[in-house]
Amino acid sequence: MTATVPALAARRRTFLWGAATAGHQVEGNNVNADIWLLEQVRPRVFAEPSGDACDSLNRWREDVAIVKAIGLNCYRFSVEWSRIEPMPGQFSQAYLDHYTRMVDYCRELGLAPVVTFNHFTCPRWFAAAGGWENQDAPDLFARYCGKVARAMGTGISHALTFNEPNLALGGRWAVSPPPPAFMERLAANVAAAAKASGSDRFSLLNGGDPVPMIPGVVAAHVKGREAIRAVRSDLPIGMSLAIPDNVAVGPDSGIARKRAEIYGPFFAVMDKDDFVGVQTYGRAYVGRDRDVEAPADAPRGADGKEWFPAAIGNVVRYAHKATGKPVLITENGLDAADDAKRQRFIPEAIASVEAAVRDGIPVLGYIHWSLLDNFEWFSGYGPKFGLVAVDRTSFRRSPKASAYVLGRIAKRSQLG
Repeated sequence: MTATVPALAARRRTFLWGAATAGHQVEGNNVNADIWLLEQVRPRVFAEPSGDACDSLNRWREDVAIVKAIGLNCYRFSVEWSRIEPMPGQFSQAYLDHYTRMVDYCRELGLAPVVTFNHFTCPRWFAAAGGWENQDAPDLFARYCGKVARAMGTGISHALTFNEPNLALGGRWAVSPPPPAFMERLAANVAAAAKASGSDRFSLLNGGDPVPMIPGVVAAHVKGREAIRAVRSDLPIGMSLAIPDNVAVGPDSGIARKRAEIYGPFFAVMDKDDFVGVQTYGRAYVGRDRDVEAPADAPRGADGKEWFPAAIGNVVRYAHKATGKPVLITENGLDAADDAKRQRFIPEAIASVEAAVRDGIPVLGYIHWSLLDNFEWFSGYGPKFGLVAVDRTSFRRSPKASAYVLGRIAKRSQLG
């Protein structure tokens, strides 16, 4: 049975210790999604197709139970628009019920469900109609948000309209932007998807120039937020942004310009949000016109890569100062095949968050990316961000030692 609103109000005062997944990356066979089509057509830019992913569409109860067994009190997951509205105006009650069961099961186990309404993927029909460049996009997204909120809004702990809608913008400042050959192949991949859709276009946020899409996304956030609030006015709502710990390099650093370009459009529509979600994986050294390599004296791990888990603490401080909002860490983690690195990373990262809280920064929770080793977009199944290993044939879940490191910290931390 879905939890009552008073019960949720009490839960909100608890610091959220969680792990995250995203539908397309773990569920499998998300055949009506824009990204799924890109994975199938040629030329392909993905290392491999998502296929069955982690079979979480069928094994979600096991995933939720693992979050509880680890010792966490929160599970962040996304609902898939392409499953809920596979064709324009045709909504699947079966999938609305499916995700509602996930929310209810989280509550049954004492977990706060943090639900993302859009984690990158959209329906194929939406992309073929122009995606976020379509003038109707904000209204279409709001209609979908309203459907989801009416189905399961009572049980949700915190809602995120979008996951990292600024990520593609950040690529414009990257140390090493994708080479022209890759971008040409990506454009050909998107063109092939358009042809397969019987359309002259196939527009998606991470598959082309993001700049003309951002007005539609920020308008969709506002309208989506309104649609959700119309159903449940007290549900905390925000969106997550990809924010590295930006460090100015040189007297002519473009750090202020970078922040204005990549975060500014989103901060501008957060005035009525309840919190800002941040997703941080390290530092970025900002030169005059783009990011530059880390300095030679930067702290490094045994592999030679920069080691700075405290980046998340610095970003929490920046995000609160920039927005005036409480901060929810919706993603923080490490790609590491050697779990010993993750076991070291987690305590250092959380210590930086605890320091920020001691200094008065309002932090609502720490949600680790990710619960499972899963499909990591263009990189396929190579990267290992998970607290839990997943056998690619049997789908057997095996929690790593780092999962219990996080669980022990959650149990003992003074944050709650």
